[in-house]
Amino acid sequence: MTNALSALIDAAKKVHQTERQQEEQRRSFAYGNTAFENSDITRSMIDEQAERLVTLQTAELKRR
Repeated sequence: MTNALSALIDAAKKVHQTERQQEEQRRSFAYGNTAFENSDITRSMIDEQAERLVTLQTAELKRR
């Protein structure tokens, strides 16, 4: 590994994402992996399902 690459990796380890950035990264990851397998998958579908999960999680927390 080059010194430049090592320095970039060390710098990346110190970056802290906001919750919004983490959610955007999660959705991007989901889209990239599912669209690779199925070209009919759209970003809109990923967003819809992510919002559905949030709604379900919120409802579950309220039941507790």
